[in-house]
Amino acid sequence: MPQRFRYGAEFKKADLDNAIRFERTGALPVPAWEIERQSQTAPASHATHVASIAAGNTGVCRRARIAGVLIALPVTDVERRKSFYDSTRIADAVDYLIALRDELSCKALAINISLGTNGHAHDASSAVSRWIDARLASPGTAVCVAAGNAGQEKGTTANPTGYIMGRIHTSGRLDASGLRRDIEWVVVGNTIADISENELEIWYPSQDRFSVSVRPPGMTWQPLVSPGEYLQNHPLPGGTMLSCYNELYHPANGANYIGIFLSPGFNPDGVVGVPAGTWTVRLHGDHVRDGRYDGWIERDDPRDDPRDASRDLWRFPSFFTEHSNVDRSSVSSLACGRNIVSVANLDARINSIAISSSQGPTRDGRQKPEVAAAGTDILAARGFGPRDALWVKKSGTSMAAPYMTGVVGLMLAIDPNMTAAQIGGVIRRTSTPLPGDTYQWQDAAGFGRVDPVECVSEARRVHDKKDLDP
Repeated sequence: MPQRFRYGAEFKKADLDNAIRFERTGALPVPAWEIERQSQTAPASHATHVASIAAGNTGVCRRARIAGVLIALPVTDVERRKSFYDSTRIADAVDYLIALRDELSCKALAINISLGTNGHAHDASSAVSRWIDARLASPGTAVCVAAGNAGQEKGTTANPTGYIMGRIHTSGRLDASGLRRDIEWVVVGNTIADISENELEIWYPSQDRFSVSVRPPGMTWQPLVSPGEYLQNHPLPGGTMLSCYNELYHPANGANYIGIFLSPGFNPDGVVGVPAGTWTVRLHGDHVRDGRYDGWIERDDPRDDPRDASRDLWRFPSFFTEHSNVDRSSVSSLACGRNIVSVANLDARINSIAISSSQGPTRDGRQKPEVAAAGTDILAARGFGPRDALWVKKSGTSMAAPYMTGVVGLMLAIDPNMTAAQIGGVIRRTSTPLPGDTYQWQDAAGFGRVDPVECVSEARRVHDKKDLDP
């Protein structure tokens, strides 16, 4: 019986009474991470650091209750054309937290999401974005999302390879039918073997018709894929596979969509990585009325793969060449939601936006991110660390978002009847422009640096009304 609860471990005899108690009362006799073995217990874990910033003992909203939700993708969501941007698990997590708020009779709820991907159309049309926006229509609930860390387009002395994670967006225009545009897409594979699947999505207006062809490095052009056609797991010399989907009227937004996947293959020697070099994606203007397009490379964090000890295998991000990259509209998909608060990373030491922080606007021209919060070298809880090392510094929009979430928690403590739209309005009104900026929205900084004191003060006045003729 005890093994029902503690996967991968055994109870001591003294734990048997606790197990029996669980059977009778439902009270869990072991730590949560023993039940959910997917939960990371590594020192300096991301979620512990984030929670500490928002509502820890030294965090922003210190008297708030903290509830953590583990996101685990089901098998159906691991399919190549799905990701966090359309996983129902994110929506399930939001619904769970709202239900928990009601069960605990809490007056309001501020949710932080410090994760994101680059896929989908960046126009808030993904299923999870629409679901969250709908849930935010009721008072007392707000969601803050990290804008993303895809802002760097060139190498710097401090971070010479940061552009690898930053060159994820391209855009352009085919001015007339019969014209073509080439997009240069670089696969590096850490100069060894990239065994991750590299994905590029291109979105363009429904009134246009584009065909697409792909030329791998050192190879000839592969078959032309016209609207309404697809090429799936097309083998290339060496074993790599190319897939290309050219779809009309995407169900999420009615726009047209081109999805290109470069997949590792197999040969007698084992896994074959995606060939390194520049892959050329050519758009052909079959019938052009508008001609504009945007494309994003899906996020792929670099990490080695230990499956074959005899070779260096990597999962490594691909990126656009400097020529094809367009340094805007790199805010992550989830951070494009209409009623969420999208948060940029402010380097408070120099009062400037961190070079890695993603920029707006969204594909449909909306102003994301809205605000910047301190997110560089943030000292917060070091989860699962030794007692003599309880704190750790981390950087990124993942650290900026929980700061903003804590501020939103304070605003909701003042007025739990505020809606997410009202909270967004207060944040835009009270933000402070960075040096050299005006009150106009900026693609990297939003409306400027968050002012927590002014946010709380303004929250007191949201529902104030004065009758001039009592």
